Amino acid sequence: MLLLAKRREGPAMAFPSKFLWGGSISAAQIEGGWNEGGKSPVQIDYAGPAEGIGFRPVYYRAADGSKAVMRQFDRLPEGARYELFDDVAYTNHEASDFYHRWREDLDLFAEMGFTTFNTTVSWARIYPHGVAGGVNQEGVEFYRQVFSYARELGMDPVITLYKYDEPTYIELTYGGWDNRAVIDEFVAFATTCFREYRGLVDKWLTFNEVNVILIFDPDNPLRVTEVHNQMVASAKSVLAAHAIDPSISVGAMVAGQCSYPYTCDPADVLANEQAIQDRFFYCADTMVRGRYPSWADRTRAAHGVKDFAMSDEDAATLAAGKVDFLAFSYYSSAIVTTHELDTDEVAGNLSTSVRNPYLKASEWGWQMDATGYRYWLGRLNDRYDVPLFDVENGLGALDEVVVEDGVEHVHDPYRIGYLRDHIKNLRAAIDEDGVDIFGYTTWGPIDLVAFTTGQMKKRYGFIYVDRNDDGTGDLHRVRKDSFWWYARAIASDGRDLG
Repeated sequence: MLLLAKRREGPAMAFPSKFLWGGSISAAQIEGGWNEGGKSPVQIDYAGPAEGIGFRPVYYRAADGSKAVMRQFDRLPEGARYELFDDVAYTNHEASDFYHRWREDLDLFAEMGFTTFNTTVSWARIYPHGVAGGVNQEGVEFYRQVFSYARELGMDPVITLYKYDEPTYIELTYGGWDNRAVIDEFVAFATTCFREYRGLVDKWLTFNEVNVILIFDPDNPLRVTEVHNQMVASAKSVLAAHAIDPSISVGAMVAGQCSYPYTCDPADVLANEQAIQDRFFYCADTMVRGRYPSWADRTRAAHGVKDFAMSDEDAATLAAGKVDFLAFSYYSSAIVTTHELDTDEVAGNLSTSVRNPYLKASEWGWQMDATGYRYWLGRLNDRYDVPLFDVENGLGALDEVVVEDGVEHVHDPYRIGYLRDHIKNLRAAIDEDGVDIFGYTTWGPIDLVAFTTGQMKKRYGFIYVDRNDDGTGDLHRVRKDSFWWYARAIASDGRDLG
């Protein structure tokens, strides 16, 4: 089980001993090699970059033969098929080419002093055609090499099993997560990973931002069933991991949904609390506490579900398969109000919000709120009483390469400022508020394909990757100013944030 980090004593106390510092990536957004090594396609292999700040389009051939498009997470209409089109730039196909450059990239992470890193195991590399098609040993060995090398470099990997990248085989065979057969497929995949990587990985996350499809598609009652099945699959996977090795720790990862009431009108206060319950606590409560919260029917009704029947077997599974720790993402905060307002709406992490006059927004409209980060950490710590792990925090921005004295540089003080403010609040949450958190990984320590938009130009990394949305660029790496800043922050155990 997870060894809790211990807080240091004395006036110099900052981060707990053995605190994990690093960065987080995902297979579908960084690896490329989309059709190599025995891997089968996933849905976003048919997606291009979005225009502006919209969601990325997924392309397919409609039943009438026409080229058509849908949103990520949507299902193919009847008679349609996935197809690649010559006029679409499929950013995921090569992405940042981690599939071929993983040693170089892990060396760069080690140069920054990472003591952990988070990535996903692509389901489509391990079981490209489901359990019936058997294990793809080439995919198994790819990740074994990655995790082994990370260990050699002093990193303690925290690995995620699912980030919306099931093989299209699963969708085409079973329809989707509303089919309970997918639970068994996922648990078989998870169990294989636990067995194959025993001794290399002892901290796992089952689902990444499991609440996302509820937030993304709030008017679709089918999403409630899908999320329920995912949480049952997670619980079964926790039980499988503990049976294989009791020292393995398995966590849940939920997308942070910190928000505030716009006014002190009690109606706004209640609406905000219910929004947090619906968007975050509904899933986190179930996975950490092992049961749905008392107000769960209200959340389901908001999604259009009139009757929800859970079997005794599922209830018992959720109770027995509680996670060992809670992981989360945090990028920005939002505002909730019951009032009609003239203020503009701004974008956020998979949702929109009215503009907060006290905050600045990123180039993609996300309201940057480091103080809210401390507030959110405190809420999670007090509510759940399990160790926390921040698996995603970062700033997407437009970076520019400049050549000075014949050397390429990327000056990104905006990213340094964002992360500095959040790490300061993380330190305050630990020192002053007693928050029990064992690790912090920034999102996208190396540039990769943005999840929501499919863009390469929306860059998060400390390491610049020479690749554009149209597929141009030779993929060479450039250390940004933030690379050296984060290296100093880690080396000083969070004390040197200048």
